[in-house]
Amino acid sequence: MVGDTIPKLAVLIDADNARPSVVDRLLSEIAKYGTAHAKRAYGDWTTTYLNGWKDELLKQSIQPIQQFAYTHGKNATDSAMIIDAMDLLYSNRYDGFCLVSSDSDFTRLAARIRESGLIVYGSGESHTPKPFVAACSKFVYTENLVHLDKLVPHADSVAVPERHSSALQAHKDDDLAGRLRTAVEAASDDDGWARLSQVGLLLTKKHPDFDSRTYGYHKLSDLIGSSSFFETTRRSFRKGSPAEITVRDKRRNPKSSAN
Repeated sequence: MVGDTIPKLAVLIDADNARPSVVDRLLSEIAKYGTAHAKRAYGDWTTTYLNGWKDELLKQSIQPIQQFAYTHGKNATDSAMIIDAMDLLYSNRYDGFCLVSSDSDFTRLAARIRESGLIVYGSGESHTPKPFVAACSKFVYTENLVHLDKLVPHADSVAVPERHSSALQAHKDDDLAGRLRTAVEAASDDDGWARLSQVGLLLTKKHPDFDSRTYGYHKLSDLIGSSSFFETTRRSFRKGSPAEITVRDKRRNPKSSAN
């Protein structure tokens, strides 16, 4: 948020490099972070390759930006999108950008926008090059949006049954455990307790593509609650304030036998 206002976002879609089938859920995801005041999709709309986009463009009121391919092997669409992004940046009308592509060509663009103090939300498929992912403030893999219906929502603790393949992967993922433990420790007080909200912020700052949905869980609280490495509780930090979820590495609890 910017002050008490809802952030104004510019959504720029590389239609040559994104699937129209994910647009509806993508825009729902973007709505969590702000309002899409500009929605543009770039491509050569004279080709049959982009025919599948027409219905989504009309349904979501996305403005198609025509860009002919000047020569074979060169992506003029990327250049048009980058030029427009810089024009919108210099207009000072937006608080952030959403760049939808799996193309590494937008890495420098994302970095440049962030240098100007604006937030950049990236979105693309799981094969998106890591430099582009790292250049964004937050990156959402479109596969996590497509498979939302397969996740089992749960308000308090475990969101996915133990037999769920993603849940099993999360329990065996040493890299994930290391990321979670590092973030919890960095956000913890002297007793080892950390606000889960702060843990989430630290994870995103260090790993822009971190997403509990990658491991089969709707929320970070569900992922943490399913792990044998942590204990959680709710506490209020100020009189009259709502209770927050806090988490502690069991290694910080002398009564715990966890490793």
